Amino acid sequence: MVITPGGRAAYVVVVEAFLHRGEKWLLIRRSLTEAHGPGTLSGIGGKVEYAGADVPGVLEDALRREVLEEVGVDLTGVRFHYVGSSFFTSDDGDPMISAEFTASLPADAEPYPAAPDEVDAVFWLTLDEALANPDCPPWIRRSLRDSAAVVAAADA
Repeated sequence: MVITPGGRAAYVVVVEAFLHRGEKWLLIRRSLTEAHGPGTLSGIGGKVEYAGADVPGVLEDALRREVLEEVGVDLTGVRFHYVGSSFFTSDDGDPMISAEFTASLPADAEPYPAAPDEVDAVFWLTLDEALANPDCPPWIRRSLRDSAAVVAAADA
């Protein structure tokens, strides 16, 4: 555990977007060279980077940056819905705080593996297809179920 100069525990903060279009969810397969979860299905996301003091919307800004970097889609103006959060330890030992969000992907967006060192492939899967996929880890299954529930509640 890293301790700050003020004596507080320090964590890496990550964000993850679960993007959908109709009944399909956009998932990536993480590159085999990734330190955490290589070769597994995932939402799109990454670390929140230091943005200076007092930055409103830092999580949403990080999501937009990561989606653009990883799958080449600009989500400027797209509204995110909070899904949940979790704590985990990465495969390489870092303590992580994750915040998950969902959003509808614009109809004209064409995602592709824009960062091949991080993203091997992109997939459009129904919830059932993703949940049945052996490369979909339990924490991603949970986040997808929770994302689908948030979408259903927003549509009700």
